[in-house]
Amino acid sequence: MRIGVVTFPGSLDDGDAARAARIAGADAVRLWHGDPDLHGVDAVVLPGGFSYGDALRCGAIARFAPVMETIADAARGGLPVLGICNGFQILCEAHLLPGALTRNQHLHFRNRDQHLRVTSTSTAWTNGFTEGQEILIPVKNGEGCFVADERTLDELEAEGRIVARYTRGNPNGSQRDIAAITNAAGNVVGIMPHPEHAVEALTGPSLDGLGFFTSALRYLAGSAAGGQLTGGAQR
Repeated sequence: MRIGVVTFPGSLDDGDAARAARIAGADAVRLWHGDPDLHGVDAVVLPGGFSYGDALRCGAIARFAPVMETIADAARGGLPVLGICNGFQILCEAHLLPGALTRNQHLHFRNRDQHLRVTSTSTAWTNGFTEGQEILIPVKNGEGCFVADERTLDELEAEGRIVARYTRGNPNGSQRDIAAITNAAGNVVGIMPHPEHAVEALTGPSLDGLGFFTSALRYLAGSAAGGQLTGGAQR
C-alpha cells in the first residue's frame, strides 16, 4: 500500500510522517503542495508544521494548494486522509471536517506527552484500536483549541464522530476535550497530537501512534476485499 505525505512550505513533520508510514509497512510517497497529481497513492497524510508560515490563519492558504484540490475531491470519494496538527487545521479550512482550531486558551505553546482516550474505532485510521483504549502520544501546538457551535458538537457526539478525547488534562482548552474528529464517512480524520512521533521505542514516549498507520493499512486491505467500516462513522 502507498501512503502519500504532503510537503507544504513550512511543513516540519512530513519526514516523520513518511517514516511512520514506512515503519507500519507502507510505501511512503512524498507529495508536493504545488503538484495536483497524487501519483496513485492509496491514502494521504497532511503533516504538522506551519504551512505557508501560518499566514492569515493556520491552514488558510494551504487549503488552496493545487494538491489540496485533488485531495479534497478524492477524500469525498473515499480516499483515507489523516490530518495531523497543522494538517487538522487544513482539513477544517478545506471544510472536509467541521469546526476550527483556534489559539490555545492559555495563550501559550504547549509541548508535552499527552494521554488520549480513543472513542471511535470506526474510522480508516483507528480501526486497530479498542474503543476506550488510552494511548500516549506527544502534543505540540499553539493553535490547537478545537471549537464549534453547540449544534455541531452535539452532532459529532450523536454520530460517533469524536475519535479521541484528551484525558489527564486538556492541553489547549478544546471544547468537550476533543483531540480528534472524523467526517461522516469515517475516511477523513483530523488529530491535534502527533501519532507519527510515537512509533519507535528509541524516541518514545510509546508505540501507540503506530496504530493510526497500521489501521489505515488494515482498512485499505479490507476495502480491497470488499469490507467496510462499521459503527458510528460508516463508509
